[in-house]
Amino acid sequence: MSAPLKETAPTGGPTPPPPPVGKGTARPGDRRGEGVVLNVFSHGFLALWAVLIVLPLLWLVLSSFKTDAQIGASAFGWPQNWDPGVFSRAWEKGIGDYFLNTVVVLVFSVPLTMLLGSMAAYVLARYEFWGNRLLYYFFVAGAMFPVFLALVPLFFMVKRLDMLNTYQGLILVYVAYSMPFTVFFMHAFFRTLPSAVFEAAILDGASHTRTFFQVMLPMAKPGLLSVGIFNTLGQWNQYILPTVLMQPQSGDDPERYVLTQGLIQLQQQQGYASDLPVLFAGVTIAMVPMLVVYLSFQRQVQAGLTSATLK
Repeated sequence: MSAPLKETAPTGGPTPPPPPVGKGTARPGDRRGEGVVLNVFSHGFLALWAVLIVLPLLWLVLSSFKTDAQIGASAFGWPQNWDPGVFSRAWEKGIGDYFLNTVVVLVFSVPLTMLLGSMAAYVLARYEFWGNRLLYYFFVAGAMFPVFLALVPLFFMVKRLDMLNTYQGLILVYVAYSMPFTVFFMHAFFRTLPSAVFEAAILDGASHTRTFFQVMLPMAKPGLLSVGIFNTLGQWNQYILPTVLMQPQSGDDPERYVLTQGLIQLQQQQGYASDLPVLFAGVTIAMVPMLVVYLSFQRQVQAGLTSATLK
């Protein structure tokens, strides 16, 4: 007869029992449930935020096609007559001139802000010298003071330079007030760029100016686009500075109102004979260019905001 078979233990030893699940141990199912709740909450918040942004814009555009009687009867009703001629009336009543003045100012102020701000940020980020941090904090401190604190001395300074109600005066003020944010943003971006590229350019015989314009500045393109969009939005919607600096100083001095001033001027000119559709159309004309700019470059803005943290 053959000997009875005996069970042999596995070479690795007995299998240990699974650890007990206590109160402080998270189960995989609980983690998945927490992730679902977090996703639902975040998506719900974003959907609510989108509704709060889109609905006022839609109401503004739809109100442009209504009449005064329709707006008075039902502010949230649907337009009965879709007449695009209201935009022509708004343009002829001064919105066209205000739009042109704003474009003229921004064509010079935004590139000048980007050039000077990126140059200052590059030097503060890549070169070590005595007083570096002091100058950096000096620029950053400029963003902490509200514009209202400097309106009176700013007015007399611009007046002494004989630049009141001039394009160049408003351009220089826009550049000065946009510099702190530009230097702060680009300083952080330039510090993330690799030093090996800078050192290779210097070893190849490139000057500091050539290294900046042909090597480092193209590498900082995502950051330049992001801060450029923010500066464009901020200067396009600026109201208090042009209100103080762009007022006619005499009867012969022409009006050079920008869009934000022009919309208030258009409302005051109406008086008791209100033409609300024209006013809504003017606001729509002022709003559409910035929406187009932001929607066209939103991916570049996101890339510029996140690239510094991912490197």
